[in-house]
This record gives sequence, structure tokens and C-alpha cells, in this order.
Amino acid sequence: MTTGVRTAEQLERFRELLLAERREAEERLAEQSEGITAVREARSDTSVDDEHDPDGPTMSQEWSQRTAVLHDVEHELADIDHALARIDEGTYGVCERCGNKITVARLEARPTATLCIDCARLIR
Repeated sequence: MTTGVRTAEQLERFRELLLAERREAEERLAEQSEGITAVREARSDTSVDDEHDPDGPTMSQEWSQRTAVLHDVEHELADIDHALARIDEGTYGVCERCGNKITVARLEARPTATLCIDCARLIR
């Protein structure tokens, strides 16, 4: 096994993996955006008294949860786009901190990784 991404075949495999992850994240983003729209509409309906509904979460709780998930998905998409850009630039699989190669095993586990395992451990 090689210690870092070296071949065009490996890069293409990671590009396809990242694009698949991007499609899944875009679907989650659309779902969360629709959910936020529904919550926004429900919150603006003054006849809804969800603060006193013992059977479910309040609109404020729902709003907080959905916006947190939306933020996470947006961050994930940015990480994926950054990884795809690194593939295009020829820097994918190179640690942004020390310049060493990131192992293929690490990239398989975390395709958006920008740090080798040693640098990632130092930053924690």
C-alpha cells in the first residue's frame, strides 16, 4: 500500500467519492432548507401556540436544531469543495501543515482531510 495519493487512478477515485458525498450533502441541504421554510412559516402564524404544546418540541427548538444541521451541512460542502479544488491544484493528499503526504487510509476514512494524522493529533 502506498503512503499517499500518487496516481491519477487514486485521484479519480477520490474525486468520485467526494462528488458522491457532495450530492448527498446537497440533498440534506435541500431537506433542511425546506424544513426551515416550514418552521419559518409556522412561526409567523400567530395562531400557533407551540410554547404550550406538551406533545412536541417548540418552534424555537425546531428552528435551532434545523439551523444547526444546516450550518453543519454548509460546512461539509465547503470542505468537499476545498478537497476537490486541491485535487485540481495537485495538492490533494498533502498535509497543509507539514507538507508530508496524507496516507491513503486516512483519506479513505476522511476524504476531506487537510492534515496528516500526526499534525491532526498535535492540533487537538
